[in-house]
Amino acid sequence: MTPSVWREGCPVPLDGLRRLTVSYWRPDGTSDLGALIVADASVGPLARAFATLWKLSFPIQRMDPIEAFGGDDNASMAANNTSAFNCREALGVPGQWSRHSYGTAVDINPLWNPWVRGDKVAPENGRRWADRSLREPGMFHRGDPAVRAFLDVGWGWGGAWTSLVDSQHFSSDGR
Repeated sequence: MTPSVWREGCPVPLDGLRRLTVSYWRPDGTSDLGALIVADASVGPLARAFATLWKLSFPIQRMDPIEAFGGDDNASMAANNTSAFNCREALGVPGQWSRHSYGTAVDINPLWNPWVRGDKVAPENGRRWADRSLREPGMFHRGDPAVRAFLDVGWGWGGAWTSLVDSQHFSSDGR
């Protein structure tokens, strides 16, 4: 991995990460293979959750490791890229490791499921989808089978948070 994605001091060692290859449906109805870099312990739960998304024909725009974006989370989100591991601070919480730094979080279709705190939206080009009353393919909503796919494997969803809403984000500990 490039130093922009993993470097000395990251909270998980390189040998604690695995490449998970995932089949997914693209918005045009074609299938594709993507890759997620995740912690050892995340492989099983994520494989089960993504198998459920496959069965639901849940569309995913693209799925490339964050290395394809030089570790730039903003560029990855703006491209609606689904990704997992990235050794970085938590968005909006300087000095605190993101769950992505541990390989225990995944962001899915971040453009269509943006991070929202007050009037701040990330990615900025996801502002249209900050309106969660929209019901479009690839979006997550409370009670949806796609959200339950992750809840059923014991992962939490950022769309249920109250101080901010991070509808793209699923993590092993719910944070």
